[in-house]
Amino acid sequence: MHKPCEISEKIKSIAKKKNITVKQLLENCEINKGFIYDLEHKSTYPSCDKISRLADCLDCSVDYLLGRTNNPNSHKQQNH
Repeated sequence: MHKPCEISEKIKSIAKKKNITVKQLLENCEINKGFIYDLEHKSTYPSCDKISRLADCLDCSVDYLLGRTNNPNSHKQQNH
């Protein structure tokens, strides 16, 4: 699993690719505006609830945000 600061970098990177500000993302997910600061400066790990809400808003997998996979779409089922 990534360190909290690596998780915050991944969140910011995906948000940027999706043309959404971190502020907008956190508001959409109903997460405190100090969340990214806490990840980066206090090394606090995000709760399951928050990381799940962020993954849903960013349309990526929780595992991707946590560094358990390099595939941001691993949460989507593939039709064979």
